[in-house]
Amino acid sequence: MRILVRTSKWAVWARRFGALALPLAAIPVLLHRLHIITSENFIDVEAVALGVAALALVCAIVAFVRLWFTGDQGWGKASLALLFSILCLLPAAFFAWETFHYPEAADVTTDFVNPPMLVSFVPQQFSGPAERQRIEAAFPNARSRNYPIAAPQIFDVVAGLVDDREWEVRARRVPSTQFESGQINAVVTTLLGFRQEVAIRIAGGVDGTTVAMRSTSLASFPDFGENGRRVEAFLLDLDAQVTQLLRNAPTQPAPDTN
Repeated sequence: MRILVRTSKWAVWARRFGALALPLAAIPVLLHRLHIITSENFIDVEAVALGVAALALVCAIVAFVRLWFTGDQGWGKASLALLFSILCLLPAAFFAWETFHYPEAADVTTDFVNPPMLVSFVPQQFSGPAERQRIEAAFPNARSRNYPIAAPQIFDVVAGLVDDREWEVRARRVPSTQFESGQINAVVTTLLGFRQEVAIRIAGGVDGTTVAMRSTSLASFPDFGENGRRVEAFLLDLDAQVTQLLRNAPTQPAPDTN
C-alpha cells in the first residue's frame, strides 16, 4: 500500500510570497540609488514589498505549525520563505529603530543662527527651540569648531576629508587669505538612495578659523539620524586631522636673550 504524502499549501504560498518579496525589496534600492526612480515611487514599492514579506512570514509560521501536526512535506519551502521574509523585514526593523532612537532631524547644523548656505533649492527645515535642544542632545559633537590655523590650510584638510568620502561636490570656494571665508557644498547618496546636501563653511579670523557644518535631507522622508551622525563623524575626523597637523607642525625656536 502506497502512502500519499502531501505538500503543505501554506508552505508553497509562503515560498511564493517570499520569492516575490526579496527582489521587490532589493531591486528598487539599486534603481533609487541610480536615480532611475523617484523617492516617492521607491517608498510605494518598498511598502508593497514589506507587505508581501510580512504575508510570507505569516504563511511560513502557519505552515510550520501545520507541518508539525500533519506530517506533510514543505519544511524546506517554509524555511526558505522564512529566510526571505527576514531578509526583507530585518532592515526595515533596523531603520524603524533608528527613526525611534533619533529625533527627526531633516536639517542639522552646528550654527542655527547663521547656517551655511545650500546650493539645492529646498526650504529651510529648522525646528523650534525645543526641537533644536533635542537635536543638540542627540548629537553632542555636532558643534562648530575653532582651530588656531589659517583658513586656507583648514580648507585643504576639509576638502581632503570630503574627497575621501567620495561625496559629489557641487560648489567649492577656496579662501585665498587667512581672513577670508570658503565653503564646500556636496551631495551625499545614502544607503537607500536618498540624497542629502552637506555644506561646510570655513571662516578665517584673527583668532584662527571657525568651521560650521550643515547636513540637509533633499527629500521629505525620515533621515534615520543620518544627518546628525554625518556631521558628528565628519567633525570628529576633522578634529583628529587638525590635532595631528598641530602635533607635526614645526616649533619656533626660543629667542636668544644673550
